[in-house]
Amino acid sequence: MTGNILEVRQLEVVYHRVATAIQGVSLDVPTGSIVALVGTNGAGKTTTLRAISGFLPSEDANITDGEITFRGRRINGRMPHELARAGIILVPERDKVFATLDIKENLEFASREGGQITLDRILSYFPRLAERQTQLAGYLSGGEKQMLAIGMALLCGPSLLLIDELSLGLAPIVIKELMERLRRVTKELGLTVLLVEQNANAALAISDFGYVMEGGRVVFSGNAMELMSHPDVREFYLGGSAQAKAKSYRDIKQYRRKRRWWG
Repeated sequence: MTGNILEVRQLEVVYHRVATAIQGVSLDVPTGSIVALVGTNGAGKTTTLRAISGFLPSEDANITDGEITFRGRRINGRMPHELARAGIILVPERDKVFATLDIKENLEFASREGGQITLDRILSYFPRLAERQTQLAGYLSGGEKQMLAIGMALLCGPSLLLIDELSLGLAPIVIKELMERLRRVTKELGLTVLLVEQNANAALAISDFGYVMEGGRVVFSGNAMELMSHPDVREFYLGGSAQAKAKSYRDIKQYRRKRRWWG
């Protein structure tokens, strides 16, 4: 299959019927690609992911404008379990695993009868989990919990994998290993991934395409490698200057426009 597996057009989401969280967000996720959605905390990334995965109602939020299509079919307002059956699986930011079950029990719980991906195959992708199958998930390290969460998601038989903040709270060396493993596994399985991340460096390094969000809108988009070399993206999202860390991209760009206009 070619083309876009997921398309978002002019999406608007409102919380508590009064607060607009995202506005005019559009993005394409080509089949078989890894697409990064990056930006600072509060940019609207997770809201976008919740809109796609059907979890907005649990946050007292609603899609008030725009359209989301999956494999050419409109999915606005569909329930999470319906979307999961259709092949959209979410790895959330928190509460990813069952802490009182061991690794093998977590994986067995997630296994879909007749699924193409077996438990043994998942364990082959994550040798550390294979070595510690009887350990309770609550005692795993942060990186191991992320591996287990990804393994559980893969056993659900996704065609589109949505991952929220894979790197959160992890050491750089663990992030690098997880990102590289994610890219290898999903490419081998022919899956599509939409990866939401504050860590723009790590996310764009393994992605094919990228979108940068700021203040509930997309401010940059394009090929991941092109974004990593773009001077504004580098300054504001890939390390940046002291000025960039103190203010938002929009604030500083507006200031620069005023200086050029009046200078």
